[in-house]
Amino acid sequence: MSIQTKQDLEGMTKASEAVGAALKKMREYARPGMTTKELDEFGYDLLRAHGANPAPKKEYGFPGWTCISVNDEAAHGIPTDKTILKEGDLVNIDVSAELNGYYGDNGGSFILGEDKQRLTPLVEASRQILYLTIGKIRGGVRVSEVGAFIESEARKRGFTTIKNLVGHGIGLKLHDEPSCELANYPDRFNRQRFRKNTVVALETFISTKARYVYPTRDGWTMKAKDGSFVAQHEHTLIVTDGYPVILTANNGI
Repeated sequence: MSIQTKQDLEGMTKASEAVGAALKKMREYARPGMTTKELDEFGYDLLRAHGANPAPKKEYGFPGWTCISVNDEAAHGIPTDKTILKEGDLVNIDVSAELNGYYGDNGGSFILGEDKQRLTPLVEASRQILYLTIGKIRGGVRVSEVGAFIESEARKRGFTTIKNLVGHGIGLKLHDEPSCELANYPDRFNRQRFRKNTVVALETFISTKARYVYPTRDGWTMKAKDGSFVAQHEHTLIVTDGYPVILTANNGI
């Protein structure tokens, strides 16, 4: 969407702060021995305390309140009472919600406790590249140039980017205008430019080796066929003529 009124700005700010606060507290609450369903229910309580409605279920009928992906699950992991978190797990939590008609979205990967799988460089690459990329976004910049930058930064660190998981416009819907996909690679067919006052959810999907991920039997969870790990970080932003406004800055990623 494009921010047109004070109401739009306040609405997007409140929705984004709700999901940001939920993500931060869920990351702090996660511990070994906990099921992902328990963590998901905790997140639901946090969102409802803000008056927010979890977007995955509301928009798509997702079987969970938030997406929680563990280890080789790249995205859209379904929280269950069978998945028990362990020391050293790579965990990704993606929290999105609607509040008073406006949507906020954010996510982050982290290592639970001791890094037994030596994945800290991957997680840090995803986080660092997100913030470096935010600094490249402003009105008039080509979307494809930002994708090229993400891929270049990943390669410098010895990683790849996932081509079929992308950032998106957000606002009055979870996936809203601008309709362009914010790819993590230079999409030469995308000739769109970022426009001032539009709101986007920028996501970095950085992998140990894979370029694509695929749905598993549950129809939701995405994995690479070669078992690669993927780390993701995401902020909801307002595009300006300068540095973007990070609406989900309170998530602490």
